[in-house]
Amino acid sequence: MKKYLLSIDWDYFIYTKKENWGSYIESNRNIINLWYKRYFQFKEQGKDFKKAFLLSAGVNTFWKELNKHFVFKSDAHIYVSDSHALAYDVAKENECDGIYLFDAHSDLGYGGLESLEFEVNCANWLGKLFKDKYINEADIIYSPFTIESPDDFKEISNAYNVNFMSINNIKKNTEISELHICRSGAWTPPWLDSKFLKFIKEAKLPYKVIDCSMRKWQPDGLTLGERIYYLMA
Repeated sequence: MKKYLLSIDWDYFIYTKKENWGSYIESNRNIINLWYKRYFQFKEQGKDFKKAFLLSAGVNTFWKELNKHFVFKSDAHIYVSDSHALAYDVAKENECDGIYLFDAHSDLGYGGLESLEFEVNCANWLGKLFKDKYINEADIIYSPFTIESPDDFKEISNAYNVNFMSINNIKKNTEISELHICRSGAWTPPWLDSKFLKFIKEAKLPYKVIDCSMRKWQPDGLTLGERIYYLMA
């Protein structure tokens, strides 16, 4: 029986205009500080930064939809992290054969096969699992809000068994051995962290949090000095 990891990126549910996305290094600066900086920059222009990001209504029915296609093993539980790179370790340590990925990004590696020569990170962990021969297949279900295209990853998908598909194409009763949910805090707003936690709990499975503390979003409670600090960050 094949073992599959289901990995879900919280940014799968986040809509924003293309100009608000960016390529970020996962760091405390980008997970917290940069959100404040962008918030105050928008405010100086008379704009509400929070309105630039919307949470899909699909988040409310997501687990119900998954249960139409997947069967979770009785001992399955959820690994929760901020970085999606943890999925590499989860798949490796649990000897998974394949991955089902729900994400706004493919995480195959940006820059073709050469990008798989770098160390494991949030942008290449899935491609690295193939290169290091830990998995045999991956099915990627893109967010409806993605700005990527499968054509962007032809070199890698031609080299490995990668499929881009919709949730409706998933075989019924596909058994899932392990689950992973990442927040991707550099791309998902801190004011939605409470909704992220609610989403995890709605899976009704035991979960283990690894390096993903909930962020406090208090722009109105900051001193003038703190605001200047974030703007200069």
